[in-house]
Amino acid sequence: MALRFLVVEGNRRTERETHRRSFGTAYAESYSAAVLRHAPDAAIDVAHPADEGANLPDADGLSGYDGVFLTGSALNLYDMTPEVTRQIDLMRAVYASGTPAFGSCWGIQVGAAAAGGSVAKNPAGREIGFARRITPTETGRAHPMLSGRPVAYDAPAVHLDVVESVPDGATILAANRMTGVQAAEIRHDGGVFWGVQYHPEFSLAELAAILARYDERLVAEGFCADLAAAHAYAADIRALHDDPARPDLAWRHGLDAEVLDPFKRTREIANFIEALVIPTKAARGRA
Repeated sequence: MALRFLVVEGNRRTERETHRRSFGTAYAESYSAAVLRHAPDAAIDVAHPADEGANLPDADGLSGYDGVFLTGSALNLYDMTPEVTRQIDLMRAVYASGTPAFGSCWGIQVGAAAAGGSVAKNPAGREIGFARRITPTETGRAHPMLSGRPVAYDAPAVHLDVVESVPDGATILAANRMTGVQAAEIRHDGGVFWGVQYHPEFSLAELAAILARYDERLVAEGFCADLAAAHAYAADIRALHDDPARPDLAWRHGLDAEVLDPFKRTREIANFIEALVIPTKAARGRA
């Protein structure tokens, strides 16, 4: 039987349309494409909890899915607006349903907050472009979510907020000098959540589109000397999407196959499906 997934879009309609104009799809759509790379026969539904009046599944409805994915978002957890609290409530229902969940960036922040953790602006500042030298903890080196990752690796990243305190039942699996929680497992209320602060689901084309939108911020925050440099950086990342074998650009930006190979870049999603979703589905008698 084919797998059935729910992708939870973290953005409001305005941010979804902004991303659609610059990249061609909303986050949930591109995330679904990354999932389908590893589960091509899967059926995928999308939920929009940031939208007022959205029809959201309860714990019983969520138990009908084999896995749930949480996308990134332009929202901030600590604002606790209705757009935020609806997503925390939905994640609590996911935990209660026992359905395995995976989240990227905003997703790990929602997973942590729903289990009692906290989120804050990163005192080290914004991490954008790539999270560098992500290093698994001793536990992380043996954890199936990071199976196949080397002792240190890079990954696409765009975030200012971080998990400030992990909840009870959480295990930190990876960190780097910018972010103390780059990957974690959270067990809460009978459910299991795997999350990363980076974006394994991003193609380099999607990352380039975001970098192009952030051009003024890249200059204002000192990442690029001027707008021309910001545009050139985004153009280089887009060119690597078009031709990942270009050694000049890979060398210039210090990138290797962990980023350039789409299967290696998305390995956490594949590991989630293979090591958590499929065994849970079998245990539920739905194999």
